[in-house]
Amino acid sequence: MRHTVVHVPGDGIGPEVTWAARRVIDATGVPVDWVLAGAGEDEFATSGTTIPPRTAELVREVGVVLKGPMANPVGHGYASPNIALRQAAGAYANVRLALALPGARTHFPGADLVVVREVTEDVFTGAAQHVGPDAAITVKWVTRAATHRVTRFAFDYARRHGRRRITVAHKAATLKETDGLFLGAAREIAPEYPDIELDDCLVDALAMHLVRDPAGYDVLLAPFQYGDILADLCAGLVGGLGLVPGASFGPAAALFEAAHGSAPKYAGRDVVNPTALVLSGALLLDHLDERTAADRIRAAVAAVVAGPVTTYDLGGTASTTAMTDAIIAALTDGVGKGSAA
Repeated sequence: MRHTVVHVPGDGIGPEVTWAARRVIDATGVPVDWVLAGAGEDEFATSGTTIPPRTAELVREVGVVLKGPMANPVGHGYASPNIALRQAAGAYANVRLALALPGARTHFPGADLVVVREVTEDVFTGAAQHVGPDAAITVKWVTRAATHRVTRFAFDYARRHGRRRITVAHKAATLKETDGLFLGAAREIAPEYPDIELDDCLVDALAMHLVRDPAGYDVLLAPFQYGDILADLCAGLVGGLGLVPGASFGPAAALFEAAHGSAPKYAGRDVVNPTALVLSGALLLDHLDERTAADRIRAAVAAVVAGPVTTYDLGGTASTTAMTDAIIAALTDGVGKGSAA
């Protein structure tokens, strides 16, 4: 079966790592028709918008997107194009996977964590303003409906992937209205899934517990801001952002994206680790029901990360291109061999 996928290269290192992922996906033999679409800072410079209407239309029409990281100015400038693209897709749940691969630099070789975060609410809705020249406010927004929806997503994900425990991250002891509502709404869904345990932890204490012993946790469920921070913390536990894939899901569209940013200082240098986007490509193939091909990619990545052809962040000297070539060679040499399905 042929598939159509929108390819959004993004900014900075985005074009390099998305093309690497695209090469690996094509090397599996799964037939994909790629549709290139622009978004990010270059589009803003030419059209005044980071997400052109045609790109948003393609995302909604096709429903499957391989997305590179996009630049998000700090403290000024345009609103986050990453959030805008998720909004165009109707995405409400973001998933990031932190698995310690053999060969990665980590003190926790057995770590295997999933972060599920709600991405339509919290302090990222844009409800913010200055109050005079010396003060500013941001509104934290939480609803029962959105929390129910992302909680069901987390439980369904856990059930499909053999996970047995979900921990809600919150600050309900202090933020009793907003975080209290998020925690309470999550607890309302738990009885529908008696086979999966639900517990909770204050987010600051959870951060401490994770860096001491991540093996004590399985799936973490959080509002947008806490989930963003915890996902990067979990990436650090397993060897860095270059190893952590992710995806954002909505009712009719899914975006497959790495956890890392656009890293403009490395753009065009052919030095960054492509693994996160390549593994996001494996998640994309899972979504397309091409699971054999997805498993072949994961096996090939694991073999290469454990070997000598790695980028600087893994202790090697290989270029992005060389590491991508090594992953493709592992695929064609039969690592995790099976039909492309």
